[in-house]
Amino acid sequence: MESIKLWIVEDDREWLRGLKAYLGAQQGVQIVFASDQPQEVRQAIAEQPAPDVVLMDIMLHGQPEGVVLAEEIGAATGASVIMLTSMEEKELIFRSFHAGAIDYRIKSNYEELPEAIRSAYAKRSAISPVAAEQMREEFRRLKALEREFETQKLRALITPSELQLLELVDQGYTQSQIAERQFVSIRTVKNHIGNVLKKLGLSGSKEAAGKAREMGLFGGEDREGK
Repeated sequence: MESIKLWIVEDDREWLRGLKAYLGAQQGVQIVFASDQPQEVRQAIAEQPAPDVVLMDIMLHGQPEGVVLAEEIGAATGASVIMLTSMEEKELIFRSFHAGAIDYRIKSNYEELPEAIRSAYAKRSAISPVAAEQMREEFRRLKALEREFETQKLRALITPSELQLLELVDQGYTQSQIAERQFVSIRTVKNHIGNVLKKLGLSGSKEAAGKAREMGLFGGEDREGK
């Protein structure tokens, strides 16, 4: 059976020595390159035979350089990259997978590495449960940020009077009832609704009211019946 050609990139030299000793003793694994310096890794990408699997420390000398190197190695060699870190840093994990890494392992769980390396080599690597949960949390965080951004954008578009009108529409009031309730003409109500629909790019007042409610723009005050 052909040995798995493994690169190890780790800035903690004690960890690097330990990983080399532990993984070098694994059957079917051959460590062909190990370094703690990003420039040496880039030189190896250009000059050495492509590895099968790379263990890449996310943080190299205080910087998330491993994320950049993971992308460079993947693009240049097609190797499977497994990210290593001593932290559970959600944003960096997300960035690592975006850069092309296929797995993520915490250094203290080094006993898992031989199987992770073999799985990565066989192109059947499953994301570890820890990494999967971190990814889910990061996706949730990004989704919440996206929603917050959309809400703020909507608030900037709609005036308080237009928002009040939409809330009345959402409560089921007709345009005539809104005009009577607000002591304005039906024409004024229609103009307000037309302006809101134009701003939101929607075709109906109920749709606009539903969107505002969904984005949490209404005040949540007790609603009166018609």
